[in-house]
Amino acid sequence: MKNVCSSIKNYFSLHFTPARIFVCSFAAFILLGALFLWFPLSAAQKNLSFVDALFTATSAVCVTGLTTIDVGKELSLAGQLIIMVLFQVGGLGIITFSIILFVLMGRGISFKGREIAQSTFLHTPRHDFYIILKKIIRYAFVVEAVGTAVLFLCFIQDFPAGRAFYHAIFHAVSAFNNAGFSLFPDSLMSYQSNVVVNIAVMVLIVLGGIGFIVQHEVIARLRDKKNKLSIHTKIVLITTASLIVIGAVCFYFMEMNNLLKGATIRTTVLTSFFQSVTARTAGFNTVDTGALTNSAILIIMILMFIGASPGSAGGGVKTTSFALLFLLIINRIRGNENVNISYRTIPKEIMDRTYSIIFAAAFFICLVTSVLLLFSNTDASSFPGRHKFVEYLFETISAFGTVGLSMGITSSLNDIQKYAVIFMMFVGRVGPLTLAFAWYSSRRKGLTYAEESVMVG
Repeated sequence: MKNVCSSIKNYFSLHFTPARIFVCSFAAFILLGALFLWFPLSAAQKNLSFVDALFTATSAVCVTGLTTIDVGKELSLAGQLIIMVLFQVGGLGIITFSIILFVLMGRGISFKGREIAQSTFLHTPRHDFYIILKKIIRYAFVVEAVGTAVLFLCFIQDFPAGRAFYHAIFHAVSAFNNAGFSLFPDSLMSYQSNVVVNIAVMVLIVLGGIGFIVQHEVIARLRDKKNKLSIHTKIVLITTASLIVIGAVCFYFMEMNNLLKGATIRTTVLTSFFQSVTARTAGFNTVDTGALTNSAILIIMILMFIGASPGSAGGGVKTTSFALLFLLIINRIRGNENVNISYRTIPKEIMDRTYSIIFAAAFFICLVTSVLLLFSNTDASSFPGRHKFVEYLFETISAFGTVGLSMGITSSLNDIQKYAVIFMMFVGRVGPLTLAFAWYSSRRKGLTYAEESVMVG
């Protein structure tokens, strides 16, 4: 019996690499969530089909926000609470909650579990990992509580106290975890001109999207000026701020003669900044996304492709990958072989990983968009069929960036298309390289042969 147990243990230790454990944990939690949503207790009226339950569970665990149903109407209170648990756990990480549970029980965790959790939140391994992890969880709940209180003061003007509190906590948790789920059928369009709601949601989205190690370092810096910010944190903060401002300015100029025409200065500023912030990872909207101009749609697709920052609840290729690619171009123009910033050189393996992430993301987006087009019910040769290309591409990038914005076609997808988007949301959350490593993981080092040139360009 001991030999059998030892053989099983060795098999799992050999074949279940950290990448596979990470991917399998998300897949298992999604399946569990789908089963709960499939049960009659989750439905307000008629039961969800399994594909819709799976789609909704995937969107929640992967903190995307794309839905084929109206969450506020078609799900019961139990179903909505299940959704909230799914995107809370999915946002902070399933492994994270597992580690916290083991620590509270006084049990240790395996080396693989520690490795997965550290790679999820930290750019470099640290000896005070457990302390940081506890602070991250505590900080997340404190921020969500403050966000709930602020939104409650706004929602209580439109709803009874109990319902206002429920709406507040649901939207605060959804915003901080960059999930984008809303109980309102029009998302937050009814609060387009509400300064408090807009600012509160934007702050929650940014805090949840910059990455938990960045939050930790910034708080430590504010408490003690001797604590220095890492290069990672500096890149994230500068890139995030730049993308928010540039995105808002571009959105304003693209929509000044369309959706923003005749709007007040307050509404114009709030709408421009809100769409810039939410487009990178959150999925809330205060305007009709399907009514945007083509140029505004292009800007939003670029922001969605970039996404949030590493170690956060968001997806996309990440702000650091975009920044490093930009720095590579700048350094090449200056004649530098290496990528240098703030008197530091970025390691070559990090740059190689950056290229791989960006090209893998582009490949998956092309693949899934092609599937959506091939299995579309609309004639591709007609004008509406050609317009579908933009809608499908937008939907795919939104799924990859775990954003949740849509041009209004999510509910009209057929089953095959829904499964394609489910796959895309999963890839966007776990990461294309992590998924590749989980699929093929070899302990052998790559071989090097004699070099031979190939013409390029």
